[in-house]
Amino acid sequence: MGDSGDSFRASRVAGLRVSGVAGLRGCGFPGFRGCGAAGFRGSGVALLPRGLPCDTYYLMNNQAMNRIARRRIAQLLQSSPSETIQEVPGWVRTKRDSKNVCFLELNDGSSLQGLQAIIDKSATDLQNTLDRLQTGASVIARGTLVASPGKGQSVELSCTELDLLGEAPAESYPLQKKRHSFEFLREIAHLRGRTNTFGAVMRVRNRLSIAVHQFFQEREFLYLNTPIITASDAEGAGALFQVTTLDVNNPPRREDGSLDYSEDFFGKPAYLTVSGQLNAEAYATALDRVYTFGPTFRAENSNTTRHLAEFWMIEPEMAFCDLEGNMSLAEDFVRFLLKDILDRCPEDMAFFDKRIEPGIVESLRTVAESDFRRMTYTEAIDVLEKSGRSFSFSPHWGIDLQTEHEKFLTEDYAQGPVIVTDYPREIKAFYMKQNPDGKTVRAMDVLVPRLGEIIGGSQREEGLEPLEKAIRRCGLETESYQWYLDLRRFGTVPHAGFGLGFERLVRYVTGMQNIRDVIPFPRAVGSAEF
Repeated sequence: MGDSGDSFRASRVAGLRVSGVAGLRGCGFPGFRGCGAAGFRGSGVALLPRGLPCDTYYLMNNQAMNRIARRRIAQLLQSSPSETIQEVPGWVRTKRDSKNVCFLELNDGSSLQGLQAIIDKSATDLQNTLDRLQTGASVIARGTLVASPGKGQSVELSCTELDLLGEAPAESYPLQKKRHSFEFLREIAHLRGRTNTFGAVMRVRNRLSIAVHQFFQEREFLYLNTPIITASDAEGAGALFQVTTLDVNNPPRREDGSLDYSEDFFGKPAYLTVSGQLNAEAYATALDRVYTFGPTFRAENSNTTRHLAEFWMIEPEMAFCDLEGNMSLAEDFVRFLLKDILDRCPEDMAFFDKRIEPGIVESLRTVAESDFRRMTYTEAIDVLEKSGRSFSFSPHWGIDLQTEHEKFLTEDYAQGPVIVTDYPREIKAFYMKQNPDGKTVRAMDVLVPRLGEIIGGSQREEGLEPLEKAIRRCGLETESYQWYLDLRRFGTVPHAGFGLGFERLVRYVTGMQNIRDVIPFPRAVGSAEF
């Protein structure tokens, strides 16, 4: 087994080639570079020698192993003309016919731009196949890369073979060659990934998720998987989805009429998590630096462009850390993510800049290169009150800052990102460390232009007695938080952390106006399709 890892790096698993369906390339996990699992249409499996280039794979038939070059369209568009036979799977975006030539634009999701395939009708016997091709059909095209005389592309595929895998009849396929509204596309979320906009959104989302892990791993944070089901409300807001196996039509009850949860699956009330923070604190006070990146749930009856019932949260927690360290990490984090996405996804970001929100690339670059201005909540309220601006929500000490206030502070006052600290105790969560003034807590919100709040965090209360008082003051059951209080009873340390809603980040980076358009299958009030 000594070199099994090396063998896997270069291996491909391929299915029998019966109908021209080829194996998918690459699974992307470290240590398995280039390892692909194919659709097993037969029983043949081949283990190939190490050293096989990552841009090729084998198809196996009953007689022999045949080498065929297979690279994704994003790679082909960066290639030079070649006599090597290329096999290009993908979906037809457009089809144009002339008397002797058919032009197909193929896309496989690897890039915004498709690859043009040219078919000489007089030199091939593909007319029957071409007659059945419509937008959305899946195909495998084979041919050689040749120089393209067209604008915007250096190469195209001179196609000599074409397999039609799946038809998409024009009379029933909902995605045709026209612009569709985002409202309509939400109704067909299972197909909207095939459009330019949602393909770009998902590629950016993918890259941002990789950058999140890269940032924390480079800083020696441990990635922690926190539970989806919990008995605690981390926010104390009560907007929880309950998990139960009790008969909802005839639940067991105690003598006083209350529900008897002793007969439930967990023996107590249980909920979908609203945050992994409390669990992350437990491991931060053992392992120093941890972060979570997982789904969270809020049962808020808010049918807006900014709310989801299911979304992903990034939540780092650091032991031996105060609010200053927390702010510095958050600032570095935002800058890192923005620089990474501008560097790694230039094609998709140019698309958003042109089609979704003009100027977004320059706006993101400005934030990525800026120092984040810091001010207290009290200072922010003073700025707002003296601004002379007419706000829908009149600013005064004690209110939670609204989006209009946050945008004024970042776009008009500071003209850049801002971190606001030391909020009133009464509008923040129970776990935040109280300041000596007794009125404010060591909280922070990171604000950016165009969006407002992108990160919320705080130094956590490390004292046992102050935390017990805060739990009671917020009307929470102390018994449910005994395990959390244990972290203060045994070896407590100053610690801090923050949360960033991943969909809010994707929305900010792409310029998409509705948060339901930056997650594959949105879950919101009245919406749980697919």
